[in-house]
Amino acid sequence: MSLGLNNALSIATSGLSATQQAMAVASQNVANAGTSGYIKEIANVQSNVAGGIGYGVSTVATTLATNDQLQRVLYAQNADVANYQATSNSLSAITALQGSTSADSGSSGTLSDLLGNVQSDLLSLSSTPTSSSAQSSVVSAAQSLVQSVNTLGKTYQNQRQSAQDSIVSTVSDINTNLTTIGTLSTQIMTLKASGQSTADLENQRFTALSSLSSEIGVNWRVSGNGDMTITTTNGTTLPTHNRTSAGEAVSSTWPLTTSSAEVTVDKAYPGTTTANAIPGIMLNGRDVTSSLSGGSLGANITLRDTTLPTMQAQLDAFAFTTASRFQAQGMTLFTTSTGTLPGSSSSTLTPAGTLGFAQDMQVSATYTADPSQLVNGSAGSTTTVTNVLQYAFGLTLADGTAQPSSDSSSLGLNGNLSTGYSGNQTILDLATTLTSSQAATANSASNSLTLSQTSQSNISTSFNTSSGVSVDTEMANVVSLQNAYAANAKVVSTVQSMFSALLNAVGS
Repeated sequence: MSLGLNNALSIATSGLSATQQAMAVASQNVANAGTSGYIKEIANVQSNVAGGIGYGVSTVATTLATNDQLQRVLYAQNADVANYQATSNSLSAITALQGSTSADSGSSGTLSDLLGNVQSDLLSLSSTPTSSSAQSSVVSAAQSLVQSVNTLGKTYQNQRQSAQDSIVSTVSDINTNLTTIGTLSTQIMTLKASGQSTADLENQRFTALSSLSSEIGVNWRVSGNGDMTITTTNGTTLPTHNRTSAGEAVSSTWPLTTSSAEVTVDKAYPGTTTANAIPGIMLNGRDVTSSLSGGSLGANITLRDTTLPTMQAQLDAFAFTTASRFQAQGMTLFTTSTGTLPGSSSSTLTPAGTLGFAQDMQVSATYTADPSQLVNGSAGSTTTVTNVLQYAFGLTLADGTAQPSSDSSSLGLNGNLSTGYSGNQTILDLATTLTSSQAATANSASNSLTLSQTSQSNISTSFNTSSGVSVDTEMANVVSLQNAYAANAKVVSTVQSMFSALLNAVGS
């Protein structure tokens, strides 16, 4: 009888221990239900059998309810969402300034509307050349156009600066996540080698990996010893173990390095000289900027180096084409701040050429000081005004030849950008095409964001179903475990009572 009581006590006691462990795991799952990247932990037990007789259970290493395939798809989707989010946020500041191409002419504030206002006021001036009001209206309309061009150009550079600042801060965050993963991996390898549970540390590591997946597109591999290797989508390995003289440390400055920079129209990555180059992102002395794509980092690199510089090139080309076509007809209405056009011998615009003309464009002081100069002063001549209306706004010149095409390629500081559309258009059509092109770029990012967020939500739901924490399920498990604990405790109490009764019987 004593042997049977001992076996019952052993079974009940081990049940209490296993139940306590399971309740602790369930409580931890509930506490981390809202933690990004957290994967449900599973308390595992095994039966203890000796000589064909069971004598209870024992707890074994806690594991994660992982679904590797869904997790990889979800983390890739995280990178897409963060990428489109950063792009859409940046470009919304630009589209907010551009008006609507579908609004009635003259009321939407688009470049084509503002240029159309200049055309309309020139037409009125051709009918009443000596009217000071008509003369001033042309100058005022020109100033409104220039102000819009200036504002757009400055906004491109402001958004490029924001992208650059975000790149610097994101590199710091990436470093922190990478070295956090490395530090946790070292602890995991140590525990794994001694046969201890690593579930909690693995969950912490996946939390860091989840954060990393929104910052940059990554792949990962877990080796047999528990270490995790991180690579970019193009296969570049990102180190995680920051071993210092004092041991392994979490760092925001290793392994990637970059530096802050002032982003102006005459600076780019890569630059043509050290002076006009924006710093790259370095890994062990090697520039890996081109290897870092996806996520918020990839988005900001593309914004800074391609998307926004292309928009700048489009605006510069439009501004210069408008100014040069007016000048060709004898009306130098638009100039740089020095009163010239880019490329002329007296121009101080840096760098040479049209780059940055949109920010420097002004209405010539000749006309702001004396609007009557539009019609040759008191002479009231409409010849120049008529030529501007007929030829500057047209596709042919007075001799019947084609209007010189607006620059559409070999643009930007490095000469590697293009507008993406033909330069053989009227200046009004160029204005409309520019606005439409930039709006399409912004809309594409916005639409892609919406689609990627929907996909992310669907994938996340599937992932959470198999690997995430259901608070309702965990709480139901806790109730069941409490009942099991009470049952085991009752067995222990009963066995103890029976032992006492047995001892009393023997003693008597």
